[in-house]
Amino acid sequence: MTISTDPRAEALDRLPVREAVPELLRALDDRGVAVLCAPPGTGKTTLVPLVLAGLVGGGPVRRVLVAEPRRIAARAAARRMAWLLGERPGGKVGFTVRGERQAGRGTVVEVVTTGVLLQRLQRDQELAGVDVVVLDECHERHLDADTAAAFLLDVRATLRPDLRLIAASATTDAEGWARLLGDGGTDGGGVEDGRVNGGGSEDSGADGGGGGADGSGSDRGDGRPGKPAPVVSAPGVSHPVEVVWAPPERPVRPPHGMRVDPALLDHVAAVVRRALREREGDVLCFLPGVGEIARVAGKLGGLDGAEVLQVHGRAPAAVQEAVLSGTDGGRRRVVLATSVAESSLTVPGVRIVVDCGLAREPRMDHARGLSALTTVRASRAAARQRAGRAGREAPGVVYRCWPEAEDARLPRFPSPEIAGADLTAFALQTACWGDPDASGLALLDPPPAGAMTAARETLTAIGAVDTAGRATERGTRMARLGLHPRLARALIDGAKEVGARRAAEVVALLSEEPPREYGDDLAAAWRTARHGGDPYATRWRQEARRLEHALTPETSARPGTARGGDGTRGGDNGPARGGGPRGGDSLPARGSGGPHGDDAVAGLMAALAFPERVARRRGERAYLMAAGTGAELADGSRLGGAPWLAVAVADRPVAAASARVRLAAVTDEGTARTAAAALASEGEEVRWADGDVLARRVARLGAIELVSRPLTDPDPEQVRRALLEGLRREGTGLLRWSAQATAVRQRMAFLHRELGGAWPDVSDAALLDRADEWLGSELARARGRADLGRVDAGQALARLLPWATGEAARFEELAPERIEVPSGSRVRLDYGADRPVLAVKLQELFGWQEAPRIAGGRVPLLVHLLSPAGRPAAVTADLASFWKDGYRSVRAELRGRYPKHPWPEDPTTAEPTRRTNTRRGR
Repeated sequence: MTISTDPRAEALDRLPVREAVPELLRALDDRGVAVLCAPPGTGKTTLVPLVLAGLVGGGPVRRVLVAEPRRIAARAAARRMAWLLGERPGGKVGFTVRGERQAGRGTVVEVVTTGVLLQRLQRDQELAGVDVVVLDECHERHLDADTAAAFLLDVRATLRPDLRLIAASATTDAEGWARLLGDGGTDGGGVEDGRVNGGGSEDSGADGGGGGADGSGSDRGDGRPGKPAPVVSAPGVSHPVEVVWAPPERPVRPPHGMRVDPALLDHVAAVVRRALREREGDVLCFLPGVGEIARVAGKLGGLDGAEVLQVHGRAPAAVQEAVLSGTDGGRRRVVLATSVAESSLTVPGVRIVVDCGLAREPRMDHARGLSALTTVRASRAAARQRAGRAGREAPGVVYRCWPEAEDARLPRFPSPEIAGADLTAFALQTACWGDPDASGLALLDPPPAGAMTAARETLTAIGAVDTAGRATERGTRMARLGLHPRLARALIDGAKEVGARRAAEVVALLSEEPPREYGDDLAAAWRTARHGGDPYATRWRQEARRLEHALTPETSARPGTARGGDGTRGGDNGPARGGGPRGGDSLPARGSGGPHGDDAVAGLMAALAFPERVARRRGERAYLMAAGTGAELADGSRLGGAPWLAVAVADRPVAAASARVRLAAVTDEGTARTAAAALASEGEEVRWADGDVLARRVARLGAIELVSRPLTDPDPEQVRRALLEGLRREGTGLLRWSAQATAVRQRMAFLHRELGGAWPDVSDAALLDRADEWLGSELARARGRADLGRVDAGQALARLLPWATGEAARFEELAPERIEVPSGSRVRLDYGADRPVLAVKLQELFGWQEAPRIAGGRVPLLVHLLSPAGRPAAVTADLASFWKDGYRSVRAELRGRYPKHPWPEDPTTAEPTRRTNTRRGR
């Protein structure tokens, strides 16, 4: 391949991927699909699209769409390609991300986020005018990228067999993608290859809207294995990277939720300082999130001769440009970055990598309705990717902040995002595509059934899909807004109440969580953003304009408004403007008081977006959300004391009973009832609570009890079930167990143990299982705990005796209550131990050679021989042996203590008695 001679030709010639381009072109000509494996820095993101578009190398002109998982990567790739052509973005090379577009009619290569690509596919399934789609960084397994690949394969199979598709990966683990893109990868069958770097796409659920779906999800073949797509590998620029193990001196607490032990961040900062002393070159330090980057940056203040830069999705564009443009040969740089720098971005000048060993992955707690990022140990694949950044331009070194012995225990790959994320937006995407359960889509991993069920329930509740899971007209409109379906519902319904402009402003706040310093009060954060000049406020104003335009298309004629639902750019100065309320809205423009003040509007919008999170106060800082999860405010929160809250952002730390409120708005019961109407219920409630039957009529909002009043005549069947529940919870001790009743139960238990058969099990569990049999009539009459306490358990228990077989008549014979002893006394047997016990004074057994047997002669009694005072003197199951050997020592010990009682030398021939010698003589 010949590279065009222009001022940037030298840079193009140095890109190693150029050697693989001819093979890639042949693969596309032959199959139309290919997997391109090229390590970071080889030029797969920059040179390949230019060649495919005919802008370099002299090939035919084609329109190429490059999909990146992150906005920062999309901008950087477009700027790099434009620079290679001697242009600025917006000419032959452009980009589109949420809220920003630099592309025009002459754009041949357009870089978009995967969310934008999904939205375009929903609007135009044929992708008219596009010749090639490159899915870059597909190994990262973002949900949007997986979904886009599935849709594109559907398009190729049914509408556009001429559409060329490349899956570009920074690793060589491409077998799964090759099978997926090949002829047989159409059965959605759980391929487990290519899992290198999971995580949430920045525009996930935000740009993935669209509509115009015509139900064209289709059968993509017979599912039989086919020929995998060609895999084209490009050589990498690989310099040796030395590994230095730098674990903390003292153990640090493992991450949980979003929390990272501050001791680890102190250690990471110390390792950065150490690396600057020991090695030459710039430092790239990997940290899990924006908060950790800010904290480590604070700890690195005052570095001599080094500049600290922060790279993440929220970083100002100027900072991102400075990082990606490299150093001018002056001060060294310390770049603190999230996983965005693992493979999506090239940071020149880096010779040193410091890896904290942590990453962030999305998790969905379906039981509590809480979705959040969680901090996890980075995988070995991610650690290799990070280390490789140090060897891009020359030999380098990686400092790993964990013990070498732990390295082998790290997971090989992180989980794909589809395995643990909130799938509500994905489910709406597939519903609009015409495949509600995604069963006909070619996915590397099928969506978990439970997560899809929860997602469909949410979509049904907000009217986005019908009972069969098909997208409704309302759902299609929601998808077109480029928002998570919850936020789309809030925007559509809220605009009717508060006006398009104000609804858009609040939803823009909810679509990207405000910085922590804005506080946890949504209304206060709204006011701060209005007047703020920080990067977040700038992005917020831009997104608010986009949403207002998407909601009210007639505003497109006004200057300064955004154009296009997939992120066209508007101005960034001043608060969002909407030209006043529409559609009969008559709200004051600003202000926090009154029925339509900021607090009321924020509360309504948050409640519409997250109805299951409306919460009522139940303590000083404690609330109960409608979903049933407790929530607590942070110390010093200005929201404390509000009777009702609409919780927008919350997470639940590991092992914590309640969620932590991160962002919420004050609301009222009326708003909560309106927003969460689908959760409202009213009816009779008869259950066991607080130790008794509770019978009342109650109105609820989810788990929140609103109003209740006692029932004077509850349904007897419900009462019976409540009583049974009480017995299961608290046990049969709720009944009246007299000594006689307890003895009957023990005798029945003895016969069940020894004879089995028809003799029933009378353990607590067995009795509760058969409660209707032996307590039926009592339960029918009882109305509460007091009635259960009057039930004679022994009398009721007799109903379980085997009357049908006739064995019940032998109950007294087989397990007698009493035994007559030689003295004539009838002594009660004790069945409470493993063997029945006959406890009797020794003198009453004179003349007995052997203790009797019960249970049909199977079980000998265990005899407790008592002293005249009733204290145990001996225990035996063999009375004859005791008279022969043991009696002599007992007689010698006790005859002096009890001289009035007979102590014959031969007890086997003596007269049994229960009296003293004196009384016997009378």
